[in-house]
Amino acid sequence: MVSKKAAIELSIGTIVIIVLAMTMLILGLVLIRSIFSGAKYNVETMNEKVQNEINKLFVEDKEIVVYLANQKADISQGDDWGIAWAVKNLKTGTPESAKLSYSVVVSDDNIKKNCGINEKTAESWIKTGQSESGIPVSPGGTVYRITRISIPKVSPLCIVRFRIDTKLDGEDYATDFFDVEITS
Repeated sequence: MVSKKAAIELSIGTIVIIVLAMTMLILGLVLIRSIFSGAKYNVETMNEKVQNEINKLFVEDKEIVVYLANQKADISQGDDWGIAWAVKNLKTGTPESAKLSYSVVVSDDNIKKNCGINEKTAESWIKTGQSESGIPVSPGGTVYRITRISIPKVSPLCIVRFRIDTKLDGEDYATDFFDVEITS
């Protein structure tokens, strides 16, 4: 009789531990889900607000805008930065969507003298959003993009000018620029 009582107590203790462990697991999963859904909501809200701010920059005859104060990004060595920009299709007379293509290139003739690097080196800092083609954009529509630039830790402290060249249906369309100032 003594051994059966001990076996029953052990079984009840095991069941209690299993119930507590499952409860903690469920609470943990609920907590993680709420954290990730909150983070997803915040990112979507930030993207929407950036797009709204870019839309405010467009004036009637402006085809391309770069969302930077004074067209300049201050990036520290070893950091990366996203440059938000947008193109609006203001071509008239075509009811169907046009195909947009773009490229981001260095536009600094004195880069070798001012920074001690060549254009190819500076363009290698562009990690995403350097070029793309075949993007459909309807008449009056806007295309939003981010060009991500990652500055190496050993890069020189200087200012490099980049240019965004766009084409609609293969024809030159709009051009704008931004400067990247490399800081320590």
